[in-house]
Amino acid sequence: MNGWLAAAVTLCGIGIFGWIVVGKIRLILDGAPDGGMRLDWRRAANAGGQVFGHRRLLQDRRSGGMHLVLFYGFLILQLGALELLWKGVSGKSLAWADNGTFSLLQETTVGLVLLAVAFGAYRRYGEKLSRLPKGWKPLLVLIWIAALMFSVAFTLAFDRLKEYSAASLTAPISSALASGMERMGGGVSTAWADIGYAVSWWAHLLLLLGFLVYVPLSKHFHIFTAPANWLLRPPGPPKMTKLDLEDEAAEKFGMNSIADLTRKQRLDLFACVECGRCTDVCPAANTDKGLSPMHLMTKLRDTLQGKGMEFKPASEVESGDPGVVGIGGTMAWQSSGWMKSNNPQAAEVIGEVITERELWACTTCRHCEERCPVGNMQLSPLMEMRRYLVLTEGKMPAEARRTLQNIDRQSNPWGFPRQDRTAWMEEFTAKTGWHIPTLRENPRPDWLWWVGSMGAYDRRALRVTFAFARLLKEAGVDFAVLGTDERNSGDTPRRLGDEFLFQELCRANIETFNKHGITRIVTTCPHTYHLFRNEYADFGFVAEVKHHTVLLAELLDQGRLDPRNPVSRTMTLHDSCYLARYNGIVEAPRSIMSAIPELMTKEMERSGNQGLCCGAGGGRMWMEEPGRRVNEVRAAQALATGAQLIGSACPYCLTMMEEGLRKHGEEERVGALDVAELLAMSVFGVGTK
Repeated sequence: MNGWLAAAVTLCGIGIFGWIVVGKIRLILDGAPDGGMRLDWRRAANAGGQVFGHRRLLQDRRSGGMHLVLFYGFLILQLGALELLWKGVSGKSLAWADNGTFSLLQETTVGLVLLAVAFGAYRRYGEKLSRLPKGWKPLLVLIWIAALMFSVAFTLAFDRLKEYSAASLTAPISSALASGMERMGGGVSTAWADIGYAVSWWAHLLLLLGFLVYVPLSKHFHIFTAPANWLLRPPGPPKMTKLDLEDEAAEKFGMNSIADLTRKQRLDLFACVECGRCTDVCPAANTDKGLSPMHLMTKLRDTLQGKGMEFKPASEVESGDPGVVGIGGTMAWQSSGWMKSNNPQAAEVIGEVITERELWACTTCRHCEERCPVGNMQLSPLMEMRRYLVLTEGKMPAEARRTLQNIDRQSNPWGFPRQDRTAWMEEFTAKTGWHIPTLRENPRPDWLWWVGSMGAYDRRALRVTFAFARLLKEAGVDFAVLGTDERNSGDTPRRLGDEFLFQELCRANIETFNKHGITRIVTTCPHTYHLFRNEYADFGFVAEVKHHTVLLAELLDQGRLDPRNPVSRTMTLHDSCYLARYNGIVEAPRSIMSAIPELMTKEMERSGNQGLCCGAGGGRMWMEEPGRRVNEVRAAQALATGAQLIGSACPYCLTMMEEGLRKHGEEERVGALDVAELLAMSVFGVGTK
């Protein structure tokens, strides 16, 4: 081979690749600085497990296994490419490659990669998975990879022919190809073998360099951006960023321009591999609400790169069979609406790239982020756009506005009088004879019990409040409540985008906590738990915060509660998103259930941190939901287990499950209970039969 020509072509390909990559890096660095983008050992360890262990990808074993083969196949074959190219130029093998073991490893890898390519084509075009975009681009890549493998195989085969190498078990593919060509042609001359070798060798080099150049121009740029994304992903439970509302120089709050994207958000966009796993598990996408986390990322990426596109969707998402849950309607709605813009210079993201319909459909369940194999944080730009609508333009659904007004005036979503927040305590005393102490009566309790708006006002949630109060009394826990001094936690305002109201409530609550020297809080609401434990810290408040299921599980372990009465039922547990996905609390409610005699449990197909949302998060609890409802879908999944009870550990989830059962006409046959109610049944022997 002409070594100088090969070197020139290689340098040209690498130069073009470098020029494109530098352009992408500049686009990322043009974003606003992100204080969370830093390296530490925890992030590095997580990145190593995700990149080299494929932990997230292997949640889907079939697709994950295919990608694992392609990933390690390409790593292994890079050594083979060095050997192939060096031998073509110098006529000699590299010292470490001139052995049967290396040859067998290379050829086995070629075969496995070809099988993985075939399986990938079947998954996309044969099995026709809804989450995978179709079209010519994915097919081109599959053909490209297959061509690369065949160029390796034929280069090795022609090399055997021109060197008169005998068939070998350590070179099964090239030996078979060489033998086949000899039989078909009645023997291959040295001249033809040399020509075949040169053609295959150059084909491999050009295909390899062509793919290198194509990578940063396509979703395959994730080869480089995904490891960086995992390295820079903030550790710990995810939380919303704090806004500096006192910044007098700020012209707006939130995001409505592509220039508002931070560096981490831009890195997320370039890491997106368009696998559709996020959309596949999105409760909004599965109920024809139009929101697709994958398209959120790809539309923002196209806009960032100045592709001159805009979103003009049909007025409604076409729904399929009402009895079949799927993302087909949402995927078609998104794909058909993304088109070339008549005004390539359009600057506004909300309206021309992302619709308000999409923004308000999100339940903030984070299942998209939990499934993303490259560590993207899809909620980050979405919530910033909500903030822009609410804080800068004052736009929001009417139900959301009414809810925020009620919280602002009366510190609860319904607008009930604030002084009625303690009415449940009087009712509890009348029913049980036990008094619930306030901080005025017990100023230094072991635990402050944050009852919450649902626990204090909602008639169904009151039963959970009563059950938990009885259990605390039975276990001898020293606790107190705030009574009328308790406000709204601020979760609903923050998730709806009203950072002003959230920060007002947050600072008032922290002032109350500090005034009373509160350092330990227990709550029955996962949303409040997450907020107090993870997001109040940005405002200077740090305390030990526990969810009631965790505290109850500890009391059981300490022998302070005795679930002696059998509960002869079967039960399935619906996991709260803000417990399981946000904070990793999966075992506590299950340990309580396992302690109850004769209670049999059945897991739903999607449970734990992979459970489907109930539909109430992100402020959706207080807004109307058109069309097929998320809670109906989740209730159907629970009913499919055949369980007699649906358990939960969240007042929102409990409400949504009961509504779902009523929609299916199963409320008389199947019940919904909080785990605390179930434990109280066993401890006190009420309603156990």
